[in-house]
Amino acid sequence: MANDVWVVVEHESGQPKKISLELLGRAGQLALALGGKAVAFVPGRDVSAVARALGPYGADIVYTAQDPLLEPYTADAQTQVVGEALRKEQPTLVLIGSTAQGRDYAPRLAARLGAAIVTDCASLEVDNSSLVATRPMYTRKAIGTVMYASEGIRIAVVLPAVYPVPQADPKRTAEVRAMRIPLDAKQIRTKVHEVQAIKRETVPLTEADVIVSGGRGLRGPENFALLDALAKALGAAVGSSRPPVDSGWVPHDYEIGQTGKTVSPQVYLACGISGAPQHLAGMSGSKHIVAINKDPNAPIFQLADLGIVGDLFEILPKLTEAVKKAKGGNRD
Repeated sequence: MANDVWVVVEHESGQPKKISLELLGRAGQLALALGGKAVAFVPGRDVSAVARALGPYGADIVYTAQDPLLEPYTADAQTQVVGEALRKEQPTLVLIGSTAQGRDYAPRLAARLGAAIVTDCASLEVDNSSLVATRPMYTRKAIGTVMYASEGIRIAVVLPAVYPVPQADPKRTAEVRAMRIPLDAKQIRTKVHEVQAIKRETVPLTEADVIVSGGRGLRGPENFALLDALAKALGAAVGSSRPPVDSGWVPHDYEIGQTGKTVSPQVYLACGISGAPQHLAGMSGSKHIVAINKDPNAPIFQLADLGIVGDLFEILPKLTEAVKKAKGGNRD
């Protein structure tokens, strides 16, 4: 299976996450170019429903590894199970989503396997039988092109939303194989006592096609209601730069930037955000950037595809009403 391309699947509530489906579509394309198969690897407590969902999205083979120690997630357990599976099957490339989990265990996995790794990949291509990745560098001020030089297993930690979710083919199925990988509980050095998830009325930031984000220019937590209203009208997610998070206006889960989440939506609407390099590092991969700021010299305008110089407290309500009107009614 030397030419196979693997995707380590993240899942929640019996469903694969969007990032994993994006990677599965790309895995199929790369496997075709390399002469291998697209393989999904699904670790967890009970993953039968997840495994069945992957064939229509391009998986040729689905490996499952089930163990109570795999849920809730810990880096030690994940590294154990994924590492043993990769040692056994030796694929040429492993795709992992650049999520909180992926960033946590992928470097540890590479160190354990002695594998080559490229993080925050923005693209993956096959060039004359060689694997080539691009990744943003220096807070996205440059794009680096990296060729995997080593033989053996290669790992790519891929940014969300850089590849589309493939069209599901309900007639397509994958061969599901159970892989028995015993885990050593003594090697799991952390224990999760409780998981407190922030409940969002909208889609998660890393899965959103449209993000409405606010900065210090909103002046206070109560004014994030303006973003909430616009996001609801657009079907978007709400994000934030670091200052509102540091000020306690919104939870840390909202933060986009070098110390927060990295996002790549189709549309990113920056409201009252000056455009500090730390924030740009998390959102400059957006396909289209719209900026609203009263300062015509704000750095964000240098990156924006469309810039509006003006008072966001006047612009946002009007924009929200225009969106509702364009969609044919109010979204209350």
